[in-house]
Parts: sequence; C-alpha cells; structure tokens
Amino acid sequence: MNIISKKARLSGSVVVPGSKSHTIRALILATLADGTSHIKNPLPSADCLSTAAAVPLIGADVNLNLSTEGEPGTEWTVNGAGKDIHLPDDVVNVGNSGTLLYFLSPIAATFAGDSVFTGDSSIRKRPVLHVIDAVNQLSEKESFVTRPGANGCPMVIRGPIKSGTVKTEGEISSQYVSGLMIAGMLLEGGIRLSLSNPKETPYLTMTQKWLESVGVECTISDDFKEIEVKENRHPKAFSTTIPSDWEGVAFPLVAALIADDGTEITIENIDGSGTQGDDAIVGILKSIGGEIEWNRDERTLRVKKSRLTTEHLPGGELHVKMSPFPDAICALAVAACFTEGTTILEDAEVCRRKETDRLSVLTKELSALGADIEEKKDALIIRGHSPILPDGSKNPAFALHGGITRSYDDHRMAMSLACMGLGLPDGAKIIVQNAECCSVSFPHFFDVMNSIGASFSE
Repeated sequence: MNIISKKARLSGSVVVPGSKSHTIRALILATLADGTSHIKNPLPSADCLSTAAAVPLIGADVNLNLSTEGEPGTEWTVNGAGKDIHLPDDVVNVGNSGTLLYFLSPIAATFAGDSVFTGDSSIRKRPVLHVIDAVNQLSEKESFVTRPGANGCPMVIRGPIKSGTVKTEGEISSQYVSGLMIAGMLLEGGIRLSLSNPKETPYLTMTQKWLESVGVECTISDDFKEIEVKENRHPKAFSTTIPSDWEGVAFPLVAALIADDGTEITIENIDGSGTQGDDAIVGILKSIGGEIEWNRDERTLRVKKSRLTTEHLPGGELHVKMSPFPDAICALAVAACFTEGTTILEDAEVCRRKETDRLSVLTKELSALGADIEEKKDALIIRGHSPILPDGSKNPAFALHGGITRSYDDHRMAMSLACMGLGLPDGAKIIVQNAECCSVSFPHFFDVMNSIGASFSE
C-alpha cells in the first residue's frame, strides 16, 4: 500500500493504542503465571499478535475475544502455564517482532532440549550472536545460528541454562537483557547480569516493575550495570490496563507541531507513570518552542502548530541522547527538519539495529526530500529550517519538498514520513511506499490520523 501525504490542518481528539512494550511483557508474564490474567486495552498490533500466537507453544491459552469480523477485543485473557510451562513444542516464528525474539529465546533456554527461532526477512537480519553468547555462559550445550557465518535467525537455543552471572555489553539492545531478567525467575538461584555498557535503560526499569508486580524480587544498580533477579517459579496472575504507547504518541504529537496553521489537537489516555522512556519527547519538543500542555490529571496532551527553533538553547543547538529511547529517532528527525537551527541526535548507534538501519535510511530518505542531514557513526546532524520567520512571514531558506519515499518495511519510518508530508508547502506531497507496515505497532494509523484531518489517501 502506498500512502499520499500532503499539507493538512489537524483538529480534534485522538486516542493512541496501548503500549507494545507493556502488552508484550503482560502476555509473557501472564504465560508464566498460575491462573487467569486479564489484559485490558492491549495493543492489537502485529508484534503483539505474534506474541499471543507464540506463548501457547510453551503452555499458555490465550483468548483475544475476537469480534465477528475477526478483530481482537479490548480485553484479552491468558490462562497461564504456571508449573506446566514447557519447551516450545514447535518452531517459534516471531514474525517481525524483535521484542518477542529477544524475550522468549532466553526463556526457552531454561528448559531441557532445543528450541528453534526464526522470523520474517527483517528479523533474519537482526543480530542474535549476543543472545547466544549470553545463553552459552550458563549452559553446558552451545546454542547456535543455522547459517555458518551469519548473525541472525534461524537460531537454535539449547537448554537448560543454570543459575549464574552473565557478563554482556547490553548496548546492542535492552530487549535480550529483559529476556534474561524474565528467564532468571525460572532458574533455581535466579540470575545476575553484569552489563558493561547498558542502553535503553528505561525499558529495563519497565521490566523490573513488571517483575515486581507479579511477586518477583529484582534489583538494578543506579548505573544499570548490575542486575539481580531472584527465583520465583510461581508468579501470580493479574489484571491490568495497558497504558497508551508513547512510541505511538510521538507521531500525532510531531504531526500537530508541523502541520498547517490553525492546527490544535488533543491526545488522550496519556501514560504518566514514567515507565516509558519515550515520554522524554515532550520536554525535548517544548525546549524548541513546541506548544504542548500535558494535563496529568486528565491524562491529555494539548498540542498546537508551533514555530520550532533551537535559538534559545545552549550554543544554539539541540542535543538529544537517543540510547534511552531509540524508537523516537524517526519522529524527532522529522521534527528537526522543521526546526530552525541544528539538531544533533547522538548516542544513537543502537538505532542501526532496529527494523532497519535507521541512521542510514533516515539520511537517505530525508535528504531526498530536501533536508540537510549528515550521518555519523552514532549520530545524525540535521540543520533544519522553520517554514516561517519569527515575524510570521515565509522563510526563504525552507527547502523541504515532496517526493517518493520508501518505508523499508519499518513501521516508524512509514509513520514519520507520512507525518512529514503534513507540513510541506501547498502542492507538495510525499508518497510513502509499503506503508501498511504501520500495523506492526499502530493498527489503523492512517484512519486514526484521518479522523483529525490528516487526509492521508492511497
């Protein structure tokens, strides 16, 4: 599916679906629990549905409460495997979900026997040798990839692993660290993790809070380099409501700031718990002039079209360390193109190991649309311009234009490029190819945005 995006004025209210990160953790822990868990407001995205399809392989029974049209319901129930949890009884195909791959493979390693993990063409390019190294540190049997010389699935995990200390960098992804943390609760004696360079640390805190919520003792040092999880093979079942996904909130938020004059929207059901690192985007965008009002009592963000500039920041530049919330880089890069001044999205090498090499493809696609963007080993430097000058007149230096762009089957690339079109000059348009990949994290994204005036079309 190709989507056409062009200048539009947004208005009204929008609700972003539940958090993917929370939904997948809820499904995994409900699977390990004794009893029936209830998950309200889950994200019915491709990644979460892949997880719901995978956990029955280790003993869970998942009811998505499908409608007559086959749409997942707003409350899912999971009858946990509990003491009957077992080795996956088939090959685990994680689809496009890196989170599922990195979470479930360490859990599978706690069982005696071999488990096979694979996924789509994108997943088969995602690195897994760091997972294998971590698992092998605790096992007498060597896990391996099936393709000689490759660093990707198919991957064979050989268990069982034993309690002990895993030494690993932690910088490639936080997801396998979270997977090891969850696996630790199944090990007699628990697990200890020593990380030399932890990244995406808010997600480790999220995993810690989830473990504690089901009765697992977990401690993390202030610098995130030392983690310990105590054994608890019988976590308790639970009922939970999944909060809105800050990774998804980023797109209507940035869209409203750059769209046509008169734009003002409200984003509802905002998560103020602090468990999602991507909520830092609000302070970042406000620091460059974004008119954003976060009403924590009402759980809303009110956002207006704004002139964005770095002129009031130290040195006249915006510096953002991306490692705590790397999934925000696509939305922030688009915002930077509409911001007067220089934006440096740094400490971002982890973004090369997502659905695609986001540093590379953002540079390629945004440059083709007129952006002044420079790619570094672990950073993007974007020299942007606001469409308007401080007096409200048109800025002659603003050079963004339309064009045909590729999503690279990366949901965040697709949504960011579509939002970028909303701020282009009259008559310009962006065509986003293979835009259907948005369903990975934000089902019905284009319909939701059209409900507030985006006018995306095929």
